[in-house]
Amino acid sequence: MPSGAPQLLMVERAKAMAFAAGAMVFPGGRIDPGDHLLASALGGGEDLAARIGAVRETIEEAGLPVGLADMPGTAALDHMRAALHEGRPFGEVLAEAGTTLALDQLVPFARWRPAHRHMRIFDTRFFLARLPADAPSATVDQTENVRLVWATAQHMLDEADAGRLAVIFPTRRNLERLAQFDSFESAAAHARATPQRTVTPWPETRDGEAYLCIPEDLGYPVTSERLDNAMRG
Repeated sequence: MPSGAPQLLMVERAKAMAFAAGAMVFPGGRIDPGDHLLASALGGGEDLAARIGAVRETIEEAGLPVGLADMPGTAALDHMRAALHEGRPFGEVLAEAGTTLALDQLVPFARWRPAHRHMRIFDTRFFLARLPADAPSATVDQTENVRLVWATAQHMLDEADAGRLAVIFPTRRNLERLAQFDSFESAAAHARATPQRTVTPWPETRDGEAYLCIPEDLGYPVTSERLDNAMRG
């Protein structure tokens, strides 16, 4: 979210992807073994590895340097992105670029782990990060994502409601939560003040209709949705 403008970067997943094909999602991906190795070298565990993975994936997917102590130049950032796509170790790539991680720039926002037959099981941590003022423009990677947009959370929800884009259940819930705030600072303050527990949605029948539900006390303004709507995205 750029300072003073509550906008989010979202990417459209390529239609060939096995999960959430064609959906608008937040940039991200899996935690690689190298992320765990780097976290271990820095004296941390799973949480540190997740932060490292978030920084690496944001560079890979969008070419944006969040969570770095020093801003690489455009050429250096392009080189970092290319090296990461080649599978080179992140620690090595950071050293070549002359920068180090600044993982305290990432604010934990949520952790989701669905565990039911209607959705692929994944364990995802969501972080907030402010885009550096001198960062380059984001660009698609043309592999996992084919389009990216900066937009407010409410705009993305409106576009989804109008049928102009698709969002999956966890993305919609987090967009609704983020739409409550008018600045990065207020969203980050809310995240720091809100209990952090893993969100595992569950099905529930209400008045004869099936709903997908999440806990009421984790900061989400909408905590249930009809199952047929949730599965359509």
